[in-house]
Amino acid sequence: MSNLSNTSYKQRLIELALRRGATRANICSPRDLVIEDALAAYCSLPGCPHYGLGAGCPPHVEGPDLLRHWRDEAEALLVLRIDVPSFIFQSEQKDEVMKLLQEIVAEVEIDAIAGTYGRSRGFAGGSCKHLFCRQHARCLRLDGGLCRNPLAARPSMSGFGVDVARLMEAVGWDSRNLLSPGEPDDMSGWFAGMVLLRR
Repeated sequence: MSNLSNTSYKQRLIELALRRGATRANICSPRDLVIEDALAAYCSLPGCPHYGLGAGCPPHVEGPDLLRHWRDEAEALLVLRIDVPSFIFQSEQKDEVMKLLQEIVAEVEIDAIAGTYGRSRGFAGGSCKHLFCRQHARCLRLDGGLCRNPLAARPSMSGFGVDVARLMEAVGWDSRNLLSPGEPDDMSGWFAGMVLLRR
């Protein structure tokens, strides 16, 4: 595929993300993806309540070392996010927004795989077990079965050690995320996802 048509295809993926509900989407170099082992360790220490419960979270994901390998193979990185008012972070709507985020990332990844980038990998904020399968006692994949939501659920960026704030800065977006209770309701925050575009 020529550089021109390749650029056009990347733009199509950006437009797909925006059409599906992302507030922002952009392409950057995979070298802009900073990966820190210490960030992945936060999933277990001091302890995420979703740790170990689903196939998309540690200790069941491949982790920072393999993500570095995938990053080095990638041609581009599509970054997307959904901007929300700060009150969403303390409301039941938070899970719905994060579920939408996972679905957008999955759709972009699937489109990329079907097109030019056959080994693309998508990642999103949040625990797939909590967002999609909280009504089930166990994640089927952890019992050797198939994922109940293969067209929607994607692994957590946290478990791979992604420095999300630096990624936001790399694509020219404000990296501040107002997660603290008590922030004014007119302040905003965001949820982010990404798709490594690999041939």
